[in-house]
Amino acid sequence: MPKQKTGKPGKPTAGAGTDRKPRTPKKPPKPSFRTGYVALIGRPNAGKSTLLNKILGQKIAITSDKPQTTRLSILGIHTAPKGQIVFIDNPGLHKPLHKLNKRMMSFVYAALETADIICLLVDATQKFGHGDEFALEMIKDTRKPVFLLLNKTDIVRKENLLLLIDRYRALREFKEFIPISAIKGTNVDVLERLLFDNLPQAEKLYGDEDVSDQSERFLFAEIIREKILARVEAELPWATAVYIDRIDRNRGQAGAVPDGSESEGMEDDGFSEDDTELEEGEQPSDSSSETGSGEEPGPVRDTGREITVPGVTIGPNMQRRGEKRPMTREERRARPVVYIRASIFVERPNHRKIIIGRQGKNIKEIGIEARREIEEILEAKVFLELQVKVRLRWRDSADVLDLIEGQKET
Repeated sequence: MPKQKTGKPGKPTAGAGTDRKPRTPKKPPKPSFRTGYVALIGRPNAGKSTLLNKILGQKIAITSDKPQTTRLSILGIHTAPKGQIVFIDNPGLHKPLHKLNKRMMSFVYAALETADIICLLVDATQKFGHGDEFALEMIKDTRKPVFLLLNKTDIVRKENLLLLIDRYRALREFKEFIPISAIKGTNVDVLERLLFDNLPQAEKLYGDEDVSDQSERFLFAEIIREKILARVEAELPWATAVYIDRIDRNRGQAGAVPDGSESEGMEDDGFSEDDTELEEGEQPSDSSSETGSGEEPGPVRDTGREITVPGVTIGPNMQRRGEKRPMTREERRARPVVYIRASIFVERPNHRKIIIGRQGKNIKEIGIEARREIEEILEAKVFLELQVKVRLRWRDSADVLDLIEGQKET
């Protein structure tokens, strides 16, 4: 059989259609970028804020073992090569009794409307109860993917965990069941992967460096409130709020008290001495404040209506947390100085006494701990002045609630 003629390598053979263009190899498809909102909901103390901080690798939401620690929805932004997850950390689910609680629950409902995925966190160490039924009732009509996150599984027996999963599986359909430990980070990587798999393809909503939507003032107020929660009795945290009256910056010598020439925030907090509501029989008097700059706290001024405690600063030879070596004298002197004045609202005079503590010990420790954390954030020397004010029924007062919530945006 005669051998068939072939053309030269790389050229078409005769009669094979020499006018056809060679095919261009297809480029591999670009990996899809996914972006969306994920609402974290659950009963109080389920671990929502702890989980958010663990995923982001830094603290943006305060945590406490007290109920109703989170009062406003906070965005936590997690950006990775495959996409961007915007977490919405929400107040714990509860039936509202005050205007404060009603506003808290309104944030939750808004988050459920906004979210692309809902994560229901459940404390696996607790028995199923009315609070869990209330949570399921809230999401019974949603068509969005719902992940059930069973938290604190590092301290619960496996057979109890399986029983809990079976109970939830019988009550509604969940997209995923994920046992996690928000504190230890167990299965957090699994959660992240599954969230990205279920988010829509979209461009990022925030910049790569963005991690939260909260303002500096709101963050500082929350840090102070966190220190209060750690030191007061169980019933009091619901009746306390913190407002940052002013933030003054002065880049002079570290020992100098700012003169107020550079001010951020509201000079007038809307609650002057004459506006403070008093209990029946309580007499008004003038209040004075003092800012300390030494290593020991100055005097606590109790006027019967308002408590003023001066800031306490770290001594020159004390090492700030996170530093590998003590600062030199030149470095200490070069640090910017920030003066912060904050108001702590309580509803009754006996609440004020709890905040202050015996001989002012509580309020001093609250101030020291809060100031140290704020110093780490600002990388500056901080003078923190705390004032404890009685404001009757502030949880039902729209002007106080507007003032507190307004910090988040300014």
